[in-house]
Amino acid sequence: MKVDQKGHTVCIKDTKGDLVSFLMKITHEYKTFQKHNIIIDIRLHKNLSVKEINSFKALSKMHRKSKKSFIIATSDIDHNAVPDKLAVVRSLQEAHDIIEMEEIERDLGF
Repeated sequence: MKVDQKGHTVCIKDTKGDLVSFLMKITHEYKTFQKHNIIIDIRLHKNLSVKEINSFKALSKMHRKSKKSFIIATSDIDHNAVPDKLAVVRSLQEAHDIIEMEEIERDLGF
């Protein structure tokens, strides 16, 4: 797991290729990241199923309740099949763009 902090955003990248242990580690260390917007970078994984992406749903829901962004970056999935409750994008640039838009919306009171 590699963690990069850039301003108010933390990008957490899986470096081992084990999605289950990666999710467990993020959940275990969540208090460290809870005050930041989070980008989960799992572009390393190929042939991910929607079920595997959905495993992040509880963490995403908890994080969004605290008025912070939670974005998953993965390139190898049918993004139309992912539930609307999860923000899934293809690139880190797209993830940063969404966080910027969500920050503006929160500042405006939406």
